[in-house]
Amino acid sequence: MIQTQTKLTLNQRVVTTDPFLVIQDVAKIYPTAKGTYTVLENVNLVVNQSEFICLIGHSGCGKSTLLNMIAGFSQPSKGIVELKGQPITEPGPDRMMVFQNYALLPWKSAFENVYLAVNSVYPHKSKAEKVSIVNENLAMVGLSDAADKKPQQLSGGMRQRVSIARALSIRPEILILDEPFGALDQITKEELQEELMKICGEQQCTVLMITHDIDEALFLADRLVMMTNGPAAKIGEVLDIPFDRPRDRDQIMEDPEYYNLRNYALDFLYHRFAHDDE
Repeated sequence: MIQTQTKLTLNQRVVTTDPFLVIQDVAKIYPTAKGTYTVLENVNLVVNQSEFICLIGHSGCGKSTLLNMIAGFSQPSKGIVELKGQPITEPGPDRMMVFQNYALLPWKSAFENVYLAVNSVYPHKSKAEKVSIVNENLAMVGLSDAADKKPQQLSGGMRQRVSIARALSIRPEILILDEPFGALDQITKEELQEELMKICGEQQCTVLMITHDIDEALFLADRLVMMTNGPAAKIGEVLDIPFDRPRDRDQIMEDPEYYNLRNYALDFLYHRFAHDDE
């Protein structure tokens, strides 16, 4: 049984060690014409409230499958996924997902895309309250001046800012990010990483994020979850990231421990669990 513990401060963010999100003995198995195919097997992880968790691993190791179960889009074949002691059985506004491809409605403006989420989750609020929430969240990601623009009028980085504003506008308990910056150029990516880290620090969000970028993970995460290869992938190791918050990129990259962690993660991915075709 997982015991409730006292609160602590991790890297200057308040993190409670109560069992907030629990993934216990989880497996995901799909039937195929040739028999069953096991994507994930025996996955165990406890995520504390306000933690920032990054998942990393080769393609096909089940990272997105795991996040989809946390989001409620699918169910585990075995084991349990619980949020605050309750099994996750369907999607809900307490868990919001941001995708790499933005998932914005192209015929609606940035304001309207965010308003749609706010209106759905808060139907009983007045229109003025909803408009205020939308404007506040667009301002938070620096898009007040682009509120009336449609997605095709926005850059990739601006579209992702709209997606983040939409997700945060309904104050989810968990923010789920599936490679949100993977398609962006390096400068835009680093700008959004800084912005995401600042916003999550201010709102004390719990974040689970898939990335293929070790440097991104080391900059953002409290813990780095490294997956073994599929099929039947599981959590191989979990690295604690010791850098204090708020974080300064240049300062971190001058710390010898940064390179120790980076080299350890690279060794895990490209030697201990290298793909056969690599």
